[in-house]
Formats: sequence, structure tokens, C-alpha cells
Amino acid sequence: MPRTRSLAWSELKIGVLTILAVVIGAMTIFLVTGSKGFAWQRYPLKTRFDSAPGLKSGSPVRVAGVDYGTVDSVELVGEKVEVAFNINKAMRDRVTTGSLATLGSVSLLGEAAVDITPSTKGTSIPDGGYVPTGRTAAALSDVTSQASQGIEELTGMIHDLRQGRGTAGKLLTDDQLYGELQQFVTTASTLVKGINDGRGTLGKLVKDPKTAETLQTLLGNLERTTAQINAGRGTLGKLLNDDTLATSLNAVTANLQELTGKLNRGEGTLGKLLTDQALFDRLNVITGRLDELVAKLNDGQGTAGQLLKDKQLYENMNGVVGDMRTLLAAIQKDPRKYLNVKVSIF
Repeated sequence: MPRTRSLAWSELKIGVLTILAVVIGAMTIFLVTGSKGFAWQRYPLKTRFDSAPGLKSGSPVRVAGVDYGTVDSVELVGEKVEVAFNINKAMRDRVTTGSLATLGSVSLLGEAAVDITPSTKGTSIPDGGYVPTGRTAAALSDVTSQASQGIEELTGMIHDLRQGRGTAGKLLTDDQLYGELQQFVTTASTLVKGINDGRGTLGKLVKDPKTAETLQTLLGNLERTTAQINAGRGTLGKLLNDDTLATSLNAVTANLQELTGKLNRGEGTLGKLLTDQALFDRLNVITGRLDELVAKLNDGQGTAGQLLKDKQLYENMNGVVGDMRTLLAAIQKDPRKYLNVKVSIF
């Protein structure tokens, strides 16, 4: 019996040590994998990139910068790079159709990672589904390429400056342009000095207190005038603020519109004159006849024309008129002499 107990205890110690080793191993794996979880705690997803430099199997998959999965495979499918990866099931509600997958970097040495933006607005992506692809951030090689291009452009610009191309190049190489610029600077300096010395209108405005006071008074008057207009004083103020005057102006405008409408429709004498072709033609005929009559009068044709042109006829008519006046005066003075009426009875 004592020997049997000794064997049982030895077996028990081995079992305990085995269990401890398994627990320690599980804890180690959990600590190493971190938030990625065990294999049964993950589900597969995919995404596609135009290119995936530095990405390989085992590369991290991050959600909002935190590791939640790993890349399983990177394959070229058509013209796209298809990336298969697994991710912790706890992220199923955050990795949705509203999320975007981009190619990130782990370090400056070129090691890449899959970065996913969390989004709760979309719907959950099923197992093996594709995460939408977003715009990939510029890599170090892109920055280097852009820097090289910028250096080349800067070198070309310096070369153009040395060759005297462009305004800046001419300024550096053209002595005449440099002299004109220097002359302009000298003139500007003289102008500023004159203003500081109180010369000219602008100088007086800057230096002379009376000019400043006059300007201030003018601004004050303008301010009072605008205040009166806003208060509705004066004709302009009433025009802007008096509703009655505005109504009257509207009425006048309406009447003018009605009048022009009647004229356009040919109503009334003036409207017919504007729209009736027959009336217009008759007026043209009358005008032509009047022109012809005036021309004949100017030429001395007819009695009226001779009266205007023939001096002798004019003087004869004046003489006749004078004799008639003399006769009428004599008759008024002695009517019996000229009005002798005889009555005879047969």
C-alpha cells in the first residue's frame, strides 16, 4: 500500500507540472498575440491595393492603430494586389462597409501593415468579404521622389535666373532694369520724404492740423447728413423712409406703365399716331404740302408770295390801307357829307 501511494503522487506531480506548462504556454501565446486573439477568435477578410510594397504574410493588421490581426497572404490578382488577412471577431461591429483599408508602414525600413479605419455607420462585412480600399498615404520613396523632382525644378529655376529669363532673371542680369528699379526706389523715397515734410496735399493732410480738422468737419457733416436721411428728414429722407411717398411713386410708375401700354396698343390720338400707318401717311402728305406752300411763299409765288417778296405791292397795300383810314376818319367826322340818302316815291 505505501508503494502504491508513492506512485500515485509521482503521477500527480507530473500531471500538475504538465497542466502548469500548458497554462504558461497559453499565457505566453496570449501575451505575444495581444489583442489579435486565438485562431478561433478571428475571422477572415480581404482587401485589394494597386501595389503593396513591403507587405507580406505575417504583417500586422491594425484598426485605429491597434494590432487586431495579421496578414495571411499577398497575391497578385489581375492588376490588383489581393491581401487576405484575419482579424479579431471583437472588431466585427467596427470593421464595416464604411471602413477603409490603406497600406501603412511599421517603420522607416519599409515594413508595411494594413491600416483599417473603424466605422459603425456601415454594415458588418461577412467572412471572406472585402474591406473598401482608401487612398494610401505617401511612402518614404514617394517623398524622396517628390523631393528629387523639387530639387530638379529648383535647379532649373536657378539656371533660368542666371540666364536672365523672366522678371527676376532680368532684374539680376539687366543693368538697365536694375537702374530703373533703383530710380523708382529713389523717387518713392523722395515722395515719402516730401509727405513727411508736409509738402503737397497729402503732406498737408498728414502734417497740417487745419487740413485734418477740415476733413474731420467734412466727415462730421456727412455723418449728420446721413443721420438725417436715415431719420426721414428732407426730401431724400422722405423718399427713403416715407411709405406714402413711396406709394405715390409706385402709383405714378403704374400710371406711366398704363399710359405706355395704351400707346403701344394704339389707343387715343397719340397712340394712333404711333401705330396707325394711314394716319402717319396723311400727316406726311400734309407736312409735304406745307413745305411746298412755304417754298412757294419764299419764292414769291401767288398773292401771298408777292406780298412777302414784292415791295411795290406791299407799299401799294399800305397806301390803300392808309387812304381807307383817312376816309373812315372823315366819315366819322362828318357823316352827312358822305351819307346822303334820298328817298323817292313813285
